[in-house]
Amino acid sequence: MPLAAEQKVKFAVVGCGHIGKRHAEMVRRHPEAELLAVCDPRPAVETGADQFGVPVFKDLSSMLREMPGIEVVNVCTPNGLHAAQSLEALEARKHVVCEKPMGLSKQDCEEVLYKALQVHRTVFGVMQNRYSPPSQWIKQVIDEKRLGDIFMVQVNCYWNRDERYYKAGGWKGTRALDGGTLFTQFSHFIDIMYWLFGDITDIHARFADFNHGHLTEFEDSGLVTFRFVNGGMGAINYSTSVWDRNLESSLTVIGSKGSIKIGGQYMDQVEVCHIKDYTMPHLAPTNPANDYGAYKGSANNHSFIIENVVDTLKGRTTLTTNALEGLKVVEIIERIYALKNEDEQRPRN
Repeated sequence: MPLAAEQKVKFAVVGCGHIGKRHAEMVRRHPEAELLAVCDPRPAVETGADQFGVPVFKDLSSMLREMPGIEVVNVCTPNGLHAAQSLEALEARKHVVCEKPMGLSKQDCEEVLYKALQVHRTVFGVMQNRYSPPSQWIKQVIDEKRLGDIFMVQVNCYWNRDERYYKAGGWKGTRALDGGTLFTQFSHFIDIMYWLFGDITDIHARFADFNHGHLTEFEDSGLVTFRFVNGGMGAINYSTSVWDRNLESSLTVIGSKGSIKIGGQYMDQVEVCHIKDYTMPHLAPTNPANDYGAYKGSANNHSFIIENVVDTLKGRTTLTTNALEGLKVVEIIERIYALKNEDEQRPRN
């Protein structure tokens, strides 16, 4: 049953890092949402969790037990905790908003999806780049088949993630809690690719660690090629070894009736639109990137996530990113990373 129109949707946020605090603030700003509690094992004075004027808990179990009025739990913790905490919230019959990635394995995501179906609750994925005006525009172009047959798709992601990001003793850069460069840094762009063009097959990949050997437990760069199940071929080139600041996040599409390139640092600027019998419309400005001081991330669109949760639970719309889509992004990354051992065993000239 949808929530009553006059009823506020009651949220709680798990994890009070940069993203968790952004979720909490977006909930507070929404007129039909209410923030009931936040949760983080670290001291509130360290995280800033006490700035929201709501109860602060050290663990999710205590928060769920002592705050039964919670309806939605936003999971904003390290990647390796997402699936287990989503399951715990679902067990308590709460809806879940899960930051990317939904888990670090397809199996973990399947367990979340199964539990959500079992308890009749919704899992909302956080893929906020879908809300950027260039993303909304190209989705319409692809759906209307204005490019004709898709021949080639190229995704380039070249960012800076140095010691200002990978701090000693933190979870970022670890296999267990971070998972890898594609999970933490670039899953938003794999999501956009899957959202537009569908699943991939015939994957080949090469990986390298150019300058993160002392900072992370995994690669910093990769070259990935594949074919789309729906036709056409594609590639992802990515790296976090760029000096000093982010360079580019871009999507190039070549079709039988035209070409498109969306570029800029955060896939936020339409650089090329050349399509047969088509005039590109004026697009609204893109929100700025999330600013974390020494480094920057994807578009600051989290307000749209909270709005979609409220509207979905009130029966006014459907969710923008469902749990199955979140699972598919993880599964694609898992298939790419499965090629690491094969690449590491290749002879180097």
